Amino acid sequence: MDIFAFPPLTLLLDAAYGALAGLSSAVEPFAGASAAALAVVLVTLLVRALLIPVGFSQARAEQTRARLAPRLRELQRRHKKNPERLQKEMLELYRSENTSPFAGMLPVLAQAPVVGILYTLFLRPEIAGHPNDLLTHDLFGAPLGTSLVSAVFSGSASPSTLLVFGALIVVMIGVAEISRRVFRPTPMEGDSPLNSPTMMRVTGALHYLTAVFAAFVPLAAALYLTVTVIWTLVQRVLLRRRYPLPMPASVAA
Repeated sequence: MDIFAFPPLTLLLDAAYGALAGLSSAVEPFAGASAAALAVVLVTLLVRALLIPVGFSQARAEQTRARLAPRLRELQRRHKKNPERLQKEMLELYRSENTSPFAGMLPVLAQAPVVGILYTLFLRPEIAGHPNDLLTHDLFGAPLGTSLVSAVFSGSASPSTLLVFGALIVVMIGVAEISRRVFRPTPMEGDSPLNSPTMMRVTGALHYLTAVFAAFVPLAAALYLTVTVIWTLVQRVLLRRRYPLPMPASVAA
């Protein structure tokens, strides 16, 4: 089932195509063959700039959750045999602090439609019944509509495609490694399963999922992901300075 055959979504996709194609044409005089790639970067920066207020909310929510963690663990200890009472008490605690366990998830949710539209724009040969000229664009010789996995398995991977994708994935892995080290989760008090080496490895591995995902999407979407993970890292570092997490009691002592 093609969801973009639904008229409102067809119009949305065609509008996104027109906007991206228009932006690409505007920057073509100084970007040349990489105009569409630059347009994707500019769209990424615009989306992330619009989400800056949400980033502040996310940082505050993270700080609040860290501050509430000892009280939440106490509730879990006190009501571990009564799940319904535990859930009620936890929700009441979040409500009293004017937050929720899901606070801060908006940046991820807000970007999902953008990545989905970019994925579709650089995958379909036709948009709303007319040829998709975006598929004729490339980045340093690598087609923006090609994914690394499809290029490798179809045997069509050119040196340019491998080089460009390789560079983007290396950048994403580097950002993931920095994020893993800088934002290492604070160990839970007591004998929590979250403190186990296996769980810590799983948590650390989650930072690299974006780099894995980038290998399966068109280069345009991979470019969006690369720019956004760099933005996210820089933003988190700056906001962590403004909203530092409370030190664990064992460390503070």
